[in-house]
Amino acid sequence: MHLTKDLYKSSLSLLTDLYQLTMAYGYWKSGKAEQEAVFHLFFRKHPFKGGFTVACGLEQVIDYLQQIRLSEDDIEYLATLQGNDEKPLFEKGFLDYLQQMEFTCDVHAIPEGTAVFPHEPLIRIQGPVIQAQIIETALLNIINFQSLIATKAARMIVATKGEPVLEFGLRRAQGIDGALMSSRAAYIGGCSSTSNVLAGKLYGIPVKGTHAHSWVMSFDTELEAFDTYAEVLPNNCVFLVDTFDTIQGVKHAVEIGKKIRKKGFEMVGIRLDSGDLAYLSIEARKILDEGGFPNAQIVASNDLDENIITSLKEQGAKINVWGVGTKLVTAYDQPALGGVYKIAAIKNKNNGWDYKVKLSEQAIKVSNPGILQVRRFEENGEYIGDMIYNLAKPLPEENTMIDPSDVTHRKHFGKEIIFKDLLVPIFEKGKLVYQKPSIYEIKQNVEKSLNYFHQGIKRFVNPHSYPVGLEKGLSDDKYDLIMKLRE
Repeated sequence: MHLTKDLYKSSLSLLTDLYQLTMAYGYWKSGKAEQEAVFHLFFRKHPFKGGFTVACGLEQVIDYLQQIRLSEDDIEYLATLQGNDEKPLFEKGFLDYLQQMEFTCDVHAIPEGTAVFPHEPLIRIQGPVIQAQIIETALLNIINFQSLIATKAARMIVATKGEPVLEFGLRRAQGIDGALMSSRAAYIGGCSSTSNVLAGKLYGIPVKGTHAHSWVMSFDTELEAFDTYAEVLPNNCVFLVDTFDTIQGVKHAVEIGKKIRKKGFEMVGIRLDSGDLAYLSIEARKILDEGGFPNAQIVASNDLDENIITSLKEQGAKINVWGVGTKLVTAYDQPALGGVYKIAAIKNKNNGWDYKVKLSEQAIKVSNPGILQVRRFEENGEYIGDMIYNLAKPLPEENTMIDPSDVTHRKHFGKEIIFKDLLVPIFEKGKLVYQKPSIYEIKQNVEKSLNYFHQGIKRFVNPHSYPVGLEKGLSDDKYDLIMKLRE
């Protein structure tokens, strides 16, 4: 699904902050527009105080970059912008340059569905500085949101211990685009289906749903409502039982379930949407079992999140399927990931690299210089550490990784330890070279990726801290650069 062509049907090239364009104008005006630079997109802290993050959104990044080209009406709009002196903000020559500009950058990225960690570059952009700068905002918008929601969904699956999670968040999502992207990301993160029919069509996600309280309330009795629904959709019977009296509602579901069984159909189950879900699910399970429906599912909803689900399981709730909405698609307890996009190197007049680092009083905000790659080491079927290194400098056969927050904390990787580099080629000189996986393959990658880590990273309270650090040479170069800048 092409983001612009199939959904918006118009250019998204102005999906950027104005300061990207003012900087672009500055690059052009000063003759720096074509100077080669390297930028990295990364985040500094895991969301939800967790121990892992799921990379998500690369497919939409690809679609965006394939379509990026300022249209005639984009240029006409930019020509109307004014500075504080009420004169045009941009001169015509710059606008002509923008209209003719084609995307020619190299792009490397970590595939979607991969578990990632703070300070690791999820995307590396290398090419003309003006192009790499202009695309910053859109890339952050796409990657930040989808990675946030995919991570939240993966946490839900951890809480349910693999039991199905249905994403029901469309009506509470942050607008149309938020709903679609959250449905996609939630499915990738582990949800089994969505209620969002348009997301089902666009992304191939299974869709699920039965009826609401209004269906029951539109009839004289609950029994009549269930009976009519079963007549119309005998192959989709999950009865919402809490409109009036939940226990009685379960008994009514059993009565109608027996009726449709005689016609060759089987009741799928019931849904609980209010009240004491632990108590009601236990009582409902007894009624269903005694009524001859031991395989009927009990679906629960009602502002669920991973912490409530965990609590319900600890209380012995007999819930088989979990419907989550608001707290998933809005990332209720942390509404933004906080990813950033920083320049890390720029070509000098001698065709060599000048490395760049952003300084800060906060150590966590000091960026990493170089043309960065992430090497993930594996031993005995488990990932044991991620080392960020500079591609522009050769690596020794054996590597030492240094924790940037504590240079005395180091980890050594012998030459016998197997590894893989995480960032893979996506675009070469603006041409797509990556074979996009299906959404099903991306979803499987999440589960596969998480299974290779120490299970402690999945804890909700004080999760295990997976080792991530800088290759010693990179760490030394960073320290030297910081000292030089501070002098």
